[in-house]
Amino acid sequence: MHAVETTHTPARVDAWAVNSAHCQAHYQIVAEAEPDVLCRVLNYFALQFLTPQQVNVSREDDLLNIDIVMDGLSWHRAQVIGEKIRNLISVCSLEVWRADSLRPAAMTAASL
Repeated sequence: MHAVETTHTPARVDAWAVNSAHCQAHYQIVAEAEPDVLCRVLNYFALQFLTPQQVNVSREDDLLNIDIVMDGLSWHRAQVIGEKIRNLISVCSLEVWRADSLRPAAMTAASL
C-alpha cells in the first residue's frame, strides 16, 4: 500500500465575469422532501468545484428547507447557479442574496 497525495483543486474560473469581485452568496431553498433533492442541489456546486461554507437542512412535513452559504464566486456565477437550482422540478422557491445586501423576497417556481 502507498499513500495517495492529493492537491487542492483550484476554483474554476468564471469565464463570464473574470474581473468581478468575489462575494459570499446566501441561498435559501424550499423543495419537496424527496430522497435525492439535496444531492441534486449540491451537485450544481460540485460541478463547479465549489464546496459550500455552510449547509443547513431541515424537514417540515413534505418540504425541505435548505440554507447554503457559499464563498468565493462572482455575483454573476452565484445567480447562474441559483437559476439552475430554481429550475429543478422539486424546488418550490429559491432566494439568493449577497452577504452585503438586503435579503430579497422569495421567488417561487410559479412566479417564473
